[in-house]
Amino acid sequence: MRLHRLEITAFGPFADRQHVDFDELSAAGLFLLHGPTGAGKTSVLDAVCYALYNGVPGARQNSGPGLRSDHAAPDTLTEVVLELTVGGRRLELTRRPEQPRPKKRGSGFTREKAYSALREFRDGRWHGLSRSHQEIGEEIKQLLGLDKEQFCQVVLLPQGDFARFLRADDTTRAGLLGRLFDTGRFGAATKRLADLRAAAETRVRTGDERLLALGHRMRQAADDPALPEVGTPSPATAAPARGRAGVPAPRAAEPPLPAGAPGLAAAVLEWAALARTTARERRAVTASAVRAAEDLHTRAAERAAEVRERARLQRRFADARRRADELAERRPERDALRDRLDRAREAAAVAPALELRAEAERRHRAAAEAERRARARLPEEHREAGADRLAALDHAHREELGSLAAARRAETRAAEVTAEIAALERQARADEDALTDDADWLAGWPALRERHQRRLDAAHEATARAEQLGARVTPAEERLAAARRRDELAVRAATAEQAEADARDEAARAREHWLDTKERRLRGIAAELAAGLFPGDPCTVCGATEHPAPARAAAGHVDRAAEQTAEAAYRRAEAAREEAARRHGPLREALAAARAAAGEAATAELAELADAARRAYAEARVAAADAPAARAALAEAEREYERRRDAQQAARLRIAARTSHRDDLEREVAGLREELTRARGGEASVARRAAALEERAGLLAAAAGAARAAEEAATALKAADDRLADAAYRAGFATPAQAAEALLGAAELRAAQARLDAWRQEEAAVAAALADEETLAAADLPPADPEAADAELAAAVGRLRAASDRDAEARRRCDALDRLSAEAAHDVRRLAPLREEYHRIAGLATLAAGTSADNELKMSLESYVLAARLEQVAAAATVRLHRMSAGRYTLVHSDARGTGRGRSGLGLHVVDAWTGNERDTATLSGGETFFASLALALGLADVVTEEAGGTRLDTLFIDEGFGSLDEQTLDEVLDVLDSLRERDRAVGIVSHVADLRQRVPAQLRVVKERSGSAVRHRTAGERRAG
Repeated sequence: MRLHRLEITAFGPFADRQHVDFDELSAAGLFLLHGPTGAGKTSVLDAVCYALYNGVPGARQNSGPGLRSDHAAPDTLTEVVLELTVGGRRLELTRRPEQPRPKKRGSGFTREKAYSALREFRDGRWHGLSRSHQEIGEEIKQLLGLDKEQFCQVVLLPQGDFARFLRADDTTRAGLLGRLFDTGRFGAATKRLADLRAAAETRVRTGDERLLALGHRMRQAADDPALPEVGTPSPATAAPARGRAGVPAPRAAEPPLPAGAPGLAAAVLEWAALARTTARERRAVTASAVRAAEDLHTRAAERAAEVRERARLQRRFADARRRADELAERRPERDALRDRLDRAREAAAVAPALELRAEAERRHRAAAEAERRARARLPEEHREAGADRLAALDHAHREELGSLAAARRAETRAAEVTAEIAALERQARADEDALTDDADWLAGWPALRERHQRRLDAAHEATARAEQLGARVTPAEERLAAARRRDELAVRAATAEQAEADARDEAARAREHWLDTKERRLRGIAAELAAGLFPGDPCTVCGATEHPAPARAAAGHVDRAAEQTAEAAYRRAEAAREEAARRHGPLREALAAARAAAGEAATAELAELADAARRAYAEARVAAADAPAARAALAEAEREYERRRDAQQAARLRIAARTSHRDDLEREVAGLREELTRARGGEASVARRAAALEERAGLLAAAAGAARAAEEAATALKAADDRLADAAYRAGFATPAQAAEALLGAAELRAAQARLDAWRQEEAAVAAALADEETLAAADLPPADPEAADAELAAAVGRLRAASDRDAEARRRCDALDRLSAEAAHDVRRLAPLREEYHRIAGLATLAAGTSADNELKMSLESYVLAARLEQVAAAATVRLHRMSAGRYTLVHSDARGTGRGRSGLGLHVVDAWTGNERDTATLSGGETFFASLALALGLADVVTEEAGGTRLDTLFIDEGFGSLDEQTLDEVLDVLDSLRERDRAVGIVSHVADLRQRVPAQLRVVKERSGSAVRHRTAGERRAG
């Protein structure tokens, strides 16, 4: 990377645009950047860093207003432009921070957004690459291979930083080296191992806690207070003695193992085995009790069953005797029912004939009623006619109806033609009205067009007038705003001017007081020095150890504290004066600008002028706003004119065609009316006559059909009567009426048969019960007592249920213990690889963190990597340190363990060739520390550059520290720096040392002035010419 050109505007102490030509300065290889304190030497380096990374180094980092020069004019924007070559590409970077700027219209300020631009020079011209802050930052970092902090350490070698680094402890060195060499990934790996260790430990602890939870669940399942606590380690000898009830005796009192303890898994499994053994023994006791209760229950159940069976047989015999007596009493009712069923079965043969006769009678009544209704609708003269006569009359009417079909079609056509003629008359009247309306409108068209045109012309004139008036409104409002600002600023400026005058007077009085106090102290300085003399001590003035007549303080003498108090008061007053002047200056400038913009006119007068301009402008805009409506109205009127003219012509054509068509229709309707008069007869229309004929024909046909149906139904009824009489006789009934009375319905017949069958079944069941031998034998025995037998059985059931509950509970406990023990064994097997993984990861984590016993140096992984980098840096620095120290000193890396809890392995020592001893860098003198830190900085720059990918850093800056060197050492240091030109490097020295101005020909001088700093170039040629 080589810098070519730097332009600084309104940045730091620089108010105006400043140009720095690095090509000119770098021609000699070594150049000097000097100037008084606070002039802005470091700001030049800040500008380079800001152009590259959009930020300045370290504690000075602050964007926006913090970078802007207080000396710059309000309308001058802060900007830095840097031209450089990196990676064989010539680039130009432009940066502007977010900053306030005056508004383009009106007063006050607005925020200007931050701006970045990157250009590349190729093919003889500049090409824009990007204006994105992020893209430019990524491009620069990729090209240089350095981030901002690395750049500031290896290119802008900061004043004092490497001297502090040289004397720092291992922890401080690790912080800087870690940022420069980006070894955070090794620290992240160490942290990752620690996190993995914590996670593995958590998994093991969680598994142990689950194992303990399973143990507590097993203890709850066992419900045995004699068992020890879960996780208690067992004694090394003897199984536990059994108690009197088969319960194990308590073990020796030992504290249970916590989660994570090595022997916890074995202790839990052993405890589970003991709990299972105890539960099985209890289960054997309860199973024996169940078997005894089952035997008692079996005997009681057998006795109860025998008593219940005898009671049942005795009840059966008594019930059979009662039912036999009831059957004997109801025997006559059974015989009557049997006779009724026999008569109903004989009448069932007559049932079909009865049904046929009833159906024939229903049809006959329906046919007679239909004939009566049909004849009632006929004319009086046809009501008594027979069926044949009615049919003949129907045929005659239908023949006459067929002859009227053509007349009906003619009547329909006549109606259509008449309706069409009426429609033509309506259309003719509508066309005549439209012709009259269009003629009236077209007659007034010229006057209407003239009105619309005048309206449009007036709107156009208003538009032009509004443009002229609008150009007057803004200047009037701006002048009014400036006048109001002028009035306000006049008051504030007067106040600030008075405050400045008061502060100036106060500062003058304070300075006079301070100078008077200082003069009074100087007059009595001998007495002040004498007050500090003691016998035997040398005098600070003459060096004598005897003080025969020391001076005495005169009356009114002031001491150093009084002088310092007066000086501090003066400094405060001077600062107050400068603050008052700083406040007054902008107000004075703003007031002059406001007066220039507003003039001397009164604010009220300018307000009236602005109001008048706004009103006239508003009125003109209202009038001008009518232009689109006027233009649209004129266009609409012209379209209406064309439409009405076309409509007038079309209406005239329609009227002519309609007249001819109407004449043809009137001739056609006249012929149709003559034909219809002949066909209507005495009716109002042909349709009415046809409808009357059709209605009479339908009535005659219906009456003829009803008469024939009535005759057929009467014949069928007589035949049904004959069949019924014959069927009743054959079934044994004197008349059909008797057969109908004896007949039962199917449901009644089934119900009667069911009652008779039930009587028969009951008689058979009663006879069987009275004949059963067991029933007869039980009837001869004493009455049974089932309640006493049931009570004895219930007691046996209770004893069996209690024993079974105890056995079931014991079985559940055994099952639960077996299941939980299996889970515990599974968890123990599952935890084994987790515990092994934890021990492996914990060993790696402690080794990487430097806390393992195997890590003898107690050096972390990141420190180990940084130690290797530090060895490279020390080797590179020693090359230059040998020359600067005339071969005396060598920088070496030390991996000795540090004291306390700090980092180790990042020590730096110097080997003194004069004594052959290795000692700490803190023992170097001030000058030795400077050139050792400079050699270290240059070595670090070489290593970081190589680490970043080998990007050449052809421009370096060294900030201060040369004042601590003697003349010979200074020459040696400058020779080392000058030797960097062998690698085509340019080195800029930032220093106050006056001797360097004689030794370094190429110089960039920073001049400090009240209006802002400026830079001045001085090349080697100019110095020789001077």
